[in-house]
Amino acid sequence: MRPEPFGALAYDFGTRRLSFLKTKLLVEVVRTLEEQPDVHTTLDAAGVPEQERPSYLKALEGLAGNGTIEQR
Repeated sequence: MRPEPFGALAYDFGTRRLSFLKTKLLVEVVRTLEEQPDVHTTLDAAGVPEQERPSYLKALEGLAGNGTIEQR
C-alpha cells in the first residue's frame, strides 16, 4: 500500500490490480486485519463506528474479491 492524502493505493503484483482505499480508517483496518482474530474485532479495534460497518464490510469484501486481501 502506498499512503495518499485520501487513504492509500493498493497494488497487487499478482493480479496487477490497483485498488483505492478511500479513507485513512479503511487503511488502518486493512493494515491490522492480520493482527486480529476476525474482521469484526478488527473493526472494533480500529474504532469504526457501528453505523459505518456495513460499508467497511462491503469494501473489504471487494478487496477480497479482487485478490488484494485474502481470507485466512
